[in-house]
Amino acid sequence: MSSRTIITMPGDGIGQIVLPEAIRVLDAAGFEAEYLHADIGWEFWCTEGNALPDRTIDLLAEHRVGLFGAITSKPKNEATAELDPSLQDKGYVYYSPIVGLRQRFDLDISIRPCRSFTGNPLNFIRQSVDGGFEEPEVDVVVFRQNTEGLYAGVEWTDPPANVMDALRSHPKFAAFADVPGPDLAVSTRIFSRAACRRIMEEAFLYAEKHGYRSVTVCEKPNVIRETSGMLEHEAREVAANHPDIALWSTNIDAQTMWLTKNPENYGVIVAGNMFGDIISDAFAGLVGGLGFAASSNIGKDVAVFEPTHGSAPKYFELDPPIVNPVAMILSATMMLDHIGENGLAETIRKAVSSVVVDGDVRTYDMSKLSGGQGVVDQGAAPTTVLTDAIIAALDR
Repeated sequence: MSSRTIITMPGDGIGQIVLPEAIRVLDAAGFEAEYLHADIGWEFWCTEGNALPDRTIDLLAEHRVGLFGAITSKPKNEATAELDPSLQDKGYVYYSPIVGLRQRFDLDISIRPCRSFTGNPLNFIRQSVDGGFEEPEVDVVVFRQNTEGLYAGVEWTDPPANVMDALRSHPKFAAFADVPGPDLAVSTRIFSRAACRRIMEEAFLYAEKHGYRSVTVCEKPNVIRETSGMLEHEAREVAANHPDIALWSTNIDAQTMWLTKNPENYGVIVAGNMFGDIISDAFAGLVGGLGFAASSNIGKDVAVFEPTHGSAPKYFELDPPIVNPVAMILSATMMLDHIGENGLAETIRKAVSSVVVDGDVRTYDMSKLSGGQGVVDQGAAPTTVLTDAIIAALDR
């Protein structure tokens, strides 16, 4: 195993807790790497007016693989208010640094596995017809288009005259023609055919490689006809080259109902940026919540791996730390898969599974406790103790 260079971006809040825990597991499993810290997040917005400094972009451009913890994002006015006084009124605008990374490096495909671990008390259960209960196995992988759609950032409040002229050219805009500009906010949803084709091709290849029987497009083509319709069209074109994989189509609203009726029926799901974000969180809720939700951001040259949870600042100051590190650890296994260390990735996943099955060590979420300073006294394991258990299970 050759040594690699991995860019580490803890970011904000609990990202600074869980990322070091993932590195502890990687080290214990025998993964050899040099970890280079990179600055990202709220601190650098407040002090520099840029949550994604150029020095971090340069490190990723050079080394191409990153582990990311979490970021804090706040609405426009709150973000501006927290800028250093020396930066006020100088035109700085806050943008999410993880969205910025995705767009800067064209990390257009986000892969979000939602798989249940046997023995997890947070797993979804339902009532069976005989009055008992059953626990379906959930094994869904969401492919989220990561750089376009509503997250592309093409939006305005009080749109400029040329934008207003373009909007007025559409007959449906007549209903808004008399709204004063300062009272009008517009966010665009942009899909490109090339990006639709690429994510569908990657989804079908993934399904074939990993033994999934279906790929489901989860959109809203009956209402959002142009953008959802384009993704649906490309899905049909790609599906024709993969006759052994069924192509299904669901509407996002209906899918959120069906995922709690028959989640075991679904395999790979593909959606645009916003709907992919929604449906991946919804499926994550069936397999333990965001403490188990890992993800990758994959481009042609650069890849960044992250848990999908946020920075949870209210938990950051707790001593000892109580947050669940599994999502970050599983994100690290996705990184290992990406760079060809599949055996090592599987060893770590088996160790996580073993600890969950044993049930002797559970963080507050796995113990179904409300997070707070007192949960350790109630029997919840601190973050580091769960990591220790996973490391101990590596040799089983």
